[in-house]
Amino acid sequence: MTTIQSGPTSHYRQPGWFTRNVMNRTIVRLTRLGFSVWGSRELRVRGRTSGEWRRVPVNLLTHGGSRFLVSPRGHSQWVRNLRVAGTGELRVGRRIEAFRGTEITDPDEKVEILRAYLRRWKMEVGVFFDGVGPDSSADELRAIVDRHPVFRVVTAPDAA
Repeated sequence: MTTIQSGPTSHYRQPGWFTRNVMNRTIVRLTRLGFSVWGSRELRVRGRTSGEWRRVPVNLLTHGGSRFLVSPRGHSQWVRNLRVAGTGELRVGRRIEAFRGTEITDPDEKVEILRAYLRRWKMEVGVFFDGVGPDSSADELRAIVDRHPVFRVVTAPDAA
């Protein structure tokens, strides 16, 4: 696993060959067939330079009446693409939902979202949070919020 870390906005842990070529592809196939694995979706976002659709499996978190996408690996390509595009699609089976993504920048709001995300998926993604978990203090979570982008997902039929 390669880690790029020269500052908080460049923090990224690249997936290894097995994750990229076996796990992600398997999750995307299952999701396309209509099987959501613990809230998984296929995220589709247009590339910021190519304009071509890029896809990646993500976990969609519902918390406090809103829905969120969290990047456990950090400032990934899908994060950078979503920042530029502002819109994307979430897919499970034949159901495709166009959405607008608004990045959450308030550290206090992100603390509670990250806590909820870790409560749900710590077993799967905990390794990317440097020992911080759902039971960590607000200060411990606040120390890592810049490394893990969070987007509020709002359904927008004309978004993509």
